[in-house]
Amino acid sequence: SNPVLEAFGNAKTVRNNNSSRFGKFVEIQFDKQGRISGAAVRTYLLERSRVCQISDPERNYHCFYLLCAAPQEEIEKYKLGHPKTFHYLNQSKCYELVGISDAHDYLATRRAMDIVGISEKEQEAIFRVVAAILHIGNIEFTKGKEVDSSVPKDDKAKFHLKTAAELLMCDLKALEDALCKRVMVTPEEVIKRSLDPESAVTSRDGLAKTVYSRLFDWLVNKINNSIGQDANSKCLIGVLDIYGFESFKTNSFEQFCINFTNEKLQQHFNQHVFKMEQEEYTKEAIDWSYIEFVDNKDVLDLIEKKPGGIIALLDEACMFPKSTHETFANKLYQTFKAHKRFIKPKLSRTDFTVAHYAGEVLYQSDLFLDKNKDYVIPEHQDLLGASKCPFVVGLFPPLPEETSKSSKFSSIGSRFKLQLQQLMETLNSTEPHYIRCVKPNNLLKPAVFENVNIMQQLRCGGVLEAIRISCAGYPTRKPFFEFVNRFGLLCPSALEGSYDEKVVCKKILDSMGLKGYQIGKTKIFLRAGQMAELDARRTEVLSGAAKKIQRRTRTHQAQKRFTVLRKATISLQALCRGRLSCKVYENLRREAAAVKIQKNGRRYYSRKSYKKLHVSALALQTGLRAMAARKEFRFRKQTKAATIVQAQWRCHRATTYYKKLKNGVIISQTRWRGRLARRELRKLKMASRETGALKEAKDMLEKKVEELTYRVQLEKRLRADLEEAKTQEQAKLQSSLEEMRKKVEEANALLVKEREAAKKAAEEAPPVIQETQVLVEDTKKIELMTEELESVKATLENEKQRADEAVKKFEEAQESLEDRIKKLEESEKKGQQLQESLTRMEEKCTNLESENKVLRQQAVSMAPNKFLSGRSRSILQRGSESGHLAVDARSSLDLHSHSINHRDSSEVDDKPQKSLNEKQQENHELLIRCIVQPLGFKGNRPITACIIYKCLLQWRSFEVERTSVFDRIIQTIGHAIETQDNNNTLAYWLSNASTLLLLLQRTLKASGAAGMAPQRRRSSSATLFGRMTQ
Repeated sequence: SNPVLEAFGNAKTVRNNNSSRFGKFVEIQFDKQGRISGAAVRTYLLERSRVCQISDPERNYHCFYLLCAAPQEEIEKYKLGHPKTFHYLNQSKCYELVGISDAHDYLATRRAMDIVGISEKEQEAIFRVVAAILHIGNIEFTKGKEVDSSVPKDDKAKFHLKTAAELLMCDLKALEDALCKRVMVTPEEVIKRSLDPESAVTSRDGLAKTVYSRLFDWLVNKINNSIGQDANSKCLIGVLDIYGFESFKTNSFEQFCINFTNEKLQQHFNQHVFKMEQEEYTKEAIDWSYIEFVDNKDVLDLIEKKPGGIIALLDEACMFPKSTHETFANKLYQTFKAHKRFIKPKLSRTDFTVAHYAGEVLYQSDLFLDKNKDYVIPEHQDLLGASKCPFVVGLFPPLPEETSKSSKFSSIGSRFKLQLQQLMETLNSTEPHYIRCVKPNNLLKPAVFENVNIMQQLRCGGVLEAIRISCAGYPTRKPFFEFVNRFGLLCPSALEGSYDEKVVCKKILDSMGLKGYQIGKTKIFLRAGQMAELDARRTEVLSGAAKKIQRRTRTHQAQKRFTVLRKATISLQALCRGRLSCKVYENLRREAAAVKIQKNGRRYYSRKSYKKLHVSALALQTGLRAMAARKEFRFRKQTKAATIVQAQWRCHRATTYYKKLKNGVIISQTRWRGRLARRELRKLKMASRETGALKEAKDMLEKKVEELTYRVQLEKRLRADLEEAKTQEQAKLQSSLEEMRKKVEEANALLVKEREAAKKAAEEAPPVIQETQVLVEDTKKIELMTEELESVKATLENEKQRADEAVKKFEEAQESLEDRIKKLEESEKKGQQLQESLTRMEEKCTNLESENKVLRQQAVSMAPNKFLSGRSRSILQRGSESGHLAVDARSSLDLHSHSINHRDSSEVDDKPQKSLNEKQQENHELLIRCIVQPLGFKGNRPITACIIYKCLLQWRSFEVERTSVFDRIIQTIGHAIETQDNNNTLAYWLSNASTLLLLLQRTLKASGAAGMAPQRRRSSSATLFGRMTQ
């Protein structure tokens, strides 16, 4: 039942996350035999106002939040949502508790309801009522069309009104009328009066509080019925769990009743601990000095005394319809103006202060009248009594007519006072044991104790006073008869003879050496701790006696067991010896039989194993011979195959060696050519680092481009002229050929005609031929014609030869033309390559010019430095030598222009993202940042000098006539020497400078000995060592 009552009766307050907002008295009832016969739960003063009104950071009752965290189907069934969407829950920003799952607690509450005996149907009705209360709280009102009337504010309010009516299974219009109207019954007629929005809200909250209060009472009755009560029980054990003393920033009627309860319990505690204790001391006539303690009877008279107590005045004010909280407060001020426990605040007209045993509490009387009235509005009673839900109807049973007519008003304060009187009668009829609950801290955290707060609670609860009286008094008391029966064994001599019990008690205490005790008329009174000392001594005596009895008993039992055991042992030994003899004989007989069986068995197994071994040997020999033969065959086969493989392998190895040798020769040639190309490229790069040389190379390349362009144009012109001449010559040859053909045809035609004429003349001539002059002339003509024909033939042959020669010349011209076209295309490609190299040269020139500008700016900025003279001289020397270097660069460009073009074309694809100048600049910057910091020595050598020397070797800076890295290194070392005041650091930089100078001298001498040009050596020494020495 505890989870159910906590879900519907507990809530989070400022000081406790699970504070019970009702008083609870649990009875466990016993019959005459001391067996449990029943149980009951009684509740007191549920805080109904919490349903409608809470303050931040408190929460409403747990059941509302548990229902909002229910499974999704139930949330949809009851049309619920997050707690912040409901007016009764969102008045505080606290919706969840740390470390507590509302969904898990909901399921635990449902299981507890099953255990208590609440059916599924009743559980559904309970949570339907809880959901209806939440929806009722969201019904808002606004002014209606009539005067002082109210209607639901908007569609949202109408939705919640409809949902509440569905959940309560009542009429929607009747619910709206019950909230917005009142029925006034007069002897003449029944009048319906509309309520203004504020009164409608009050009616709405009253309905919610009434429904929740009735639901809680139903749960308590259901739990009592399921547990079972024993009405005839005379013995019981009760546990009273009731709220403690409360004092908040705002204290209303609930805190007043709670503190009234605590005053009653404190009075009971005082009577039991203080008054009854001292009365017993006086009754027993022992030596006792009276101790004063705070009595709170005057506070109780102030609250509950009739007819002038606060509760009586509150009931009187509630009975008058025109009474207000101001008139009630004024009545209190007038009645108790002289009471020492009642205090009137100076700045308030409705507040009052009561000085409780735990401290003063300021109460606000604004809502005392409303909260003290416990009556159900008839419209609400009629509405819910007509519900179609049997559970809701059971919460609002019809009232008897006499009760409904006579008692319209019932005081919660008076009813609570009556319940409290019954509780006190029950407590007075029992032997109470008090448990004081102390709150260790206000942070609600474990293992944290606030000493001041705890001491205040102990002082307010009267615990310190009780401890003081107990220490000063006699907390343990025993009647003489009980004391003698219990502790008489501590002094057996005192029990001899016929002594009085009082005298025996005194002798026992004197024998134990106790002091400070008191002997009364019928009892003996002991100080704190003396009873424990007597019990410890009694335990020792009883323990010693028990040990002695146990020792004697164990000795007797052991002796008895030994005698019986010895007789049994002798009989057992005789039987065992006979049995052993029989076994020995049987073993000997079995052994002889076993030997014979073993002999025959071994013979049989030996013969059998021999035969098996013989057969196995034969099979093994056969297999071994076959295996040897197969092995020999396999060996010969492998040998033959190995011979073939070896031959192939030797052939492959020779071929591979030849290929490797050939590849190595090719790679060596390629590397050698690459090395020559790189050497040439280094020379060209060294030459291209100077601005003047690059400009001259640029001019030369431009001139070459112009020349090549001119040559291309000239080639184009020659090609066009050649084509024109070729076409003209072809036309002439074709025309002459046509003429010769025509002449040949004409000559042939004339010859044919002459022959025909000769034939005719021969036919016409007479038979006698006479030589005449005409015949001679014809013969001459024929001869002339023949000669002329032969000359024509010779001419034709000449013309054919000339034509063949012209065709050959045409073919040769066409071949030469194709060669020239190829050369022209190659020259165009070379022109494009030169153009590209020219653009790259221009980019390098721009980079060098930008570097020159940066260096000039550095030189200008470092003008005050003492190294400026060396820097300027090196620049002047560079300027003076620029002509010579430009000439050398131009000549090198003339000599290796083809190689430059070739390498530039190969470097187009492999060109990095950054130019060479930018990479050199980054390397220089890294070196300068590295040598700025003192790196120390390694092997008696300065690390900085070694790093500079190796970097210069890696970058081939000694092969370049001019580079800015030397100047930057010298400036960095000089700046470090000038700015250092420490002698150790100065010596470090001087040793670096001297070591670097020595290494550079050796390197330059070695390069000079290897064949460096004298002019190069002079320029290098002038540019580097001159600056180093300066």
